Amino acid sequence: MTLPWLLLDFDSTFVTAESLELLGEIALAGCGDRAERLAEVRDLTRRAMSGRIPFREALARRLELIAPRREHLGPLVAQLRERVSPSFRRHGEFLRAHAGRIYILSSGFHEFIDPVVADFGIAPEHVLANRFVEAHDGGLSFEADNPLAADGGKVAAARALGLDGPAVAVGDGTGDRELAESGVCERFYAFVENVNRAEVTHGAERIAPDFDTVLADLGLAGAGRPRRALLLEGIHPAARDRLEAAGCTVETLPGSPDPGELAERLADIDILGIRSKTHITPDLLDRAPRLLTIGAFCIGTNQIDLPACTRHGIGVFNAPFSNTRSVAELALAEIVLLSRNLPDKIRAMHAGRWAKSAAASHEVRGKTLGIVGYGKIGMQLSVLAEALGMHVRYHDVTDRLALGNAVRCATLGELLGAADVVSLHVDGRAANRNLIDGAALARMKPGALLVNLSRGHVVDLAALDAALGEGRLGGAALDVFPEEPSAREAAFDCALARRANVILTPHIGGSTEEAQLDIARYVSGRLAAYLTTGASDGSVNLPALAPDRPALAGRRLSHLHENVPGMLAAIDRVLAERGLNITTQHLGTNTEVGYVLTDVDAGLDDELLQRLARIPHTLASRGI
Repeated sequence: MTLPWLLLDFDSTFVTAESLELLGEIALAGCGDRAERLAEVRDLTRRAMSGRIPFREALARRLELIAPRREHLGPLVAQLRERVSPSFRRHGEFLRAHAGRIYILSSGFHEFIDPVVADFGIAPEHVLANRFVEAHDGGLSFEADNPLAADGGKVAAARALGLDGPAVAVGDGTGDRELAESGVCERFYAFVENVNRAEVTHGAERIAPDFDTVLADLGLAGAGRPRRALLLEGIHPAARDRLEAAGCTVETLPGSPDPGELAERLADIDILGIRSKTHITPDLLDRAPRLLTIGAFCIGTNQIDLPACTRHGIGVFNAPFSNTRSVAELALAEIVLLSRNLPDKIRAMHAGRWAKSAAASHEVRGKTLGIVGYGKIGMQLSVLAEALGMHVRYHDVTDRLALGNAVRCATLGELLGAADVVSLHVDGRAANRNLIDGAALARMKPGALLVNLSRGHVVDLAALDAALGEGRLGGAALDVFPEEPSAREAAFDCALARRANVILTPHIGGSTEEAQLDIARYVSGRLAAYLTTGASDGSVNLPALAPDRPALAGRRLSHLHENVPGMLAAIDRVLAERGLNITTQHLGTNTEVGYVLTDVDAGLDDELLQRLARIPHTLASRGI
């Protein structure tokens, strides 16, 4: 196939940033009103790229605000070289091999574009852009007669090339879209790897999350790009092995990057694996155009904005069972340690004191354990505690069947007043914040013990410290805290550390080799199945579907959409118009979304997938 002419935008397409905004950060260093000027520059950029103000007006005003000089251009070029979009950098060999068929068409400036694209073999003659004009005082302005300094300039510049043969445009602004609307290009790709402008993507025939998609759609290099996975927070190596076996390339990090670094990394990631310390916000998801699925390699998902994931068409999976035994065992161990007053005795031995005494040391046999939250962990602990001869009472906001001889308490107050030991195993919902406050602690039996392996915000630590200091409680064990360090070996301070008969552990309830291996295998297996078959069983935000994969690979499509009437008919209408016969079809819905897996008797192409993605109320559509 002959390569069509490629007309590539520069700002927020070839590079991840808007060059004039970076230039402003450099030129305005030390300026008293720098923040205000930069904010106005960014606003002008957004309005110009969306076609809401004349481009010439926006360009003149931005340069007036920035007041750039020639000496600022060198640092700008250095920064831009570091900010080449990941998918363009990935295809550097392709760009160099076909540089003669590629033009950079930009309303930026030759002075900073030429050296950046030259690294990829694109000559200055193939860059259509503005040029700076230097005034007597050294300030930089622009050529007034250059068409690229005005609205419609890209169309005029492209026409002047007189290209022989078809051309396609790739960019993120309305000026790029006009290249196709004017007939200069036969095809336009709304490029959203770095920024997604609704005015540009709305109704666009083709949306490209990266340059790979463009090349694949053109039948060129880039098709078959392997899925990329990022695993954070020291997830067990078994997860990497499972995802690599599914054809993914995997990067692992021992900790959780700060939000800025994570956003940069997510620009090119399909699968993300996290534990409890990484928070997934709507802002992060907006900057992750390729992200298909997130694995929470833990029980809780409170660190993930699940509604935002659903809106972005991202399936989320967790491990609701894999570490329940480990947490229950630690809770039981801490109950025994506290009952025997061992924390104080252990400290004495390490300090060189032989504090042999039976005072305040008790068996757990015959004592009453109150379990707050009778879910998977609470039930496991219930069984283990009964095996040691404890009487178990429990309280849960949901009706749950008692195991063994456990007795349900109708209220939390009833449980607190009856238990010798209270163990907390509730989830992280807002209603559980300070569930155990000063009033709740006052209702506990004198000398009772408190164990928290659930969420840090469930216990009011100041109130607990006071209760221990006054001798109203016999001890406490905490594995979770309202604020926890984000890195291993980080400093940690807690007022409770000075108290006798207090156990503090660094959020290790599920941190056993057995639990981490089980979690890694389970979650990575769910992620791999979702990628390769579309199976969503085990997802915390999608309807559960797990049909067998058809015998012929590459003929399944998945479609996630808002749960509104007529979606299945709309999908089938698109398939029928292409003459595709449906061999099997599976639909699952919940109150918010519908999820469809459809197997057809012929291959799927990008044009078909683009049509399915444009059906109103679609959240995500892909071929599997």
